[in-house]
Amino acid sequence: MQYGYDLKHHYRPAKGWMNDPNGLVYFDGYYHVFYQHAPGHEHPWHEPMVWGHARTRDFIDWEELPVALRADQPYDGGGCWSGTAIVHEGQMYLFYASVYREAGVLRQCVSMAWSRDGIHFEKSPANPIIAAFPADGSPDFRDPAVMRDGEDFYLVMASASPENNAARLLLYHSLDLHNWEYRGVMIEWKGSDGVEMLYCECPSFMKYGDKYLLTTSVCEKNRHYFTAMYGNFDGLTFTPEITGSVHMGPDQYAGQVFLDERGRHIMITWVPGWAYATFGEKSLGCLSLPIELKAEGGKIIGVPLEEVRDLLQKDHPLIEKRADGFIIRREQREDVVYQGPIRDMQVLQDEYLMEVFLNGGQQIICAVLC
Repeated sequence: MQYGYDLKHHYRPAKGWMNDPNGLVYFDGYYHVFYQHAPGHEHPWHEPMVWGHARTRDFIDWEELPVALRADQPYDGGGCWSGTAIVHEGQMYLFYASVYREAGVLRQCVSMAWSRDGIHFEKSPANPIIAAFPADGSPDFRDPAVMRDGEDFYLVMASASPENNAARLLLYHSLDLHNWEYRGVMIEWKGSDGVEMLYCECPSFMKYGDKYLLTTSVCEKNRHYFTAMYGNFDGLTFTPEITGSVHMGPDQYAGQVFLDERGRHIMITWVPGWAYATFGEKSLGCLSLPIELKAEGGKIIGVPLEEVRDLLQKDHPLIEKRADGFIIRREQREDVVYQGPIRDMQVLQDEYLMEVFLNGGQQIICAVLC
């Protein structure tokens, strides 16, 4: 299986490395997707990360746009890392983890930029708008997720508490998007004996009906997992009622969710994840198919977005079905083995990439075939 072919149904930039999707937002007739990008290299960490940018009207045809955020200020010279976008009073605002080195130490803080046309961005002269992590957090302090709830704005930060062996999401509040007050620990995941918690990454937070949807990647020392939670929020803490993982991997990471103009909770992830960071001469990085997250029947499911459903098939010859599941054979990696019921299946192969949606969206598998 050759990985160098152009993908037909998954966005990736014309050149350069890409990873986490950032700033998913609907603005001025387009769905905008930003992403971590190193435009001059096919592998990461040879240059500071910037925000690449693309837009689409239908998730089928994509337009690559100029880089939105460059690492060109003292507070973000180490990189413009992940974050989110929000539209307010006719402008698009980007919130990102701005990274710099001070006395040889990597500092992570929060900065903001805005745009009237969704293409050209101006950074706030007050950056960084959150200059340092609070006592409840750690130097791993990144990936701001911003949402509006009535007249209130909330910002969720991914962090940790090493002394408590906990991965944490920290909460900030604002009335104007510019001035932020720390509220406390929104939710945490504590390690147990033999399990070392590192931090959370890439949260998303938004309304879901009269309740809320919160997602994040939780990172332990030897593994990470995506969790989606539906539940209650009292302005200080989040209490899950339903929790699910949806994505089973193995080749995706850093899912981000946004609420679109039709009220859909749309998630896009980065394919294929860090395991392929130095695989081959050209980066394999791309965006997953968009899915809609739903809380139904006591479960959280992810179904392919309406716009892309016609691309999917009910089966595929590369999937070897067995009595207890199926196997996807791969050339240079371990085979992907699924064990469990198969009530229905939807599949898309796009050159070297395969996505499988099982059982009405209860499980999603994403696998690089090479």
